[in-house]
Amino acid sequence: MSGRVLAELKLPCAGLFEVVQGDLLAQPVDAIVNAANGHLAHGGGVAGIISRAAGPALQEESDRIVRERGPLPTGSAVVTGAGALPFKGVIHAVGPRQGEGDEEAKLVQALGAAFACARERGWSSVAFPAVSAGIFSVPLDICARAYLVSVRTAQLCKLRLCLRDQPVIDAVLKELKS
Repeated sequence: MSGRVLAELKLPCAGLFEVVQGDLLAQPVDAIVNAANGHLAHGGGVAGIISRAAGPALQEESDRIVRERGPLPTGSAVVTGAGALPFKGVIHAVGPRQGEGDEEAKLVQALGAAFACARERGWSSVAFPAVSAGIFSVPLDICARAYLVSVRTAQLCKLRLCLRDQPVIDAVLKELKS
């Protein structure tokens, strides 16, 4: 079950953006986005859920990337394999933490980088969670604006914002109406 579609928005280039209440790991897409930290340490939150479901290969590949490149800066994204998950890959977007400054622009940059990773690989559909809205504590109205700015310029056929928590859902639906 991929979830309940709460809202839809037609995008340029015949794309579709859907706000979905459901399980990120059950989405019918090419790839999913992980709400990552710069060390790609997938211990808690969405990252922990993805890592446990993918199996050890995802964390091993993430560790190798950080050893070779160093920690990823806020606003960047990188791709790993999906391990045991049914996706072509997992895109790790490093969103901002509250208090870094310029959180909205950094979140737009992180999601833009994630969507660019998908385009570069020929993937046309991506599901993403509420990046920076959880343990990174960026205010929900800022996150909602950043999500919508990002999807409007993503140039992908299908984007699904997959949410669980009602406060985030409310913020995104409110932003869609404005």
